[in-house]
Amino acid sequence: MTEIIIIAALAKNRVIGKDNSLPWSLPEDLKHFKETTRGNAVIMGRRTFESIGGGKALPERLNIILSRSMNEIDGSYISRSLDEAVQLCEDKGYNKIFIIGGSSVYAEALGTATKMILSEIPEDYEGNVFFPEFGEEWKEVSRDKQEGFDIVTYRKE
Repeated sequence: MTEIIIIAALAKNRVIGKDNSLPWSLPEDLKHFKETTRGNAVIMGRRTFESIGGGKALPERLNIILSRSMNEIDGSYISRSLDEAVQLCEDKGYNKIFIIGGSSVYAEALGTATKMILSEIPEDYEGNVFFPEFGEEWKEVSRDKQEGFDIVTYRKE
């Protein structure tokens, strides 16, 4: 069974980005992201792809970019829909798929994901990209306190 997992870092006011970059510097969160997603598939929108690797695929992961306008990129696959991207991951033998942003991809994935791993930063930040609201069907199952943020895992009931 394929597990679809949303992974994100968000401020108290739900900000996840500002002008196509992160509005904070949390090296330990980036380390957590790398360790958690390494060896698995990651699905992201075009703007997220352009912001995280300067247009290069994340190493040691199957990279899938959701875009209707992009062509093939070295080390990455392009999918036209989330369903198509998930199918590609399954066809390639991946049973853990991480949704890594941005806002509209997160919003769409809330319907199919069963788990969220959120790095919650306990302060407000200025930004122009926000994590979508999610309902009460998402229950907190663990909280790991870090320096400057908590890693909170939610499961959908």
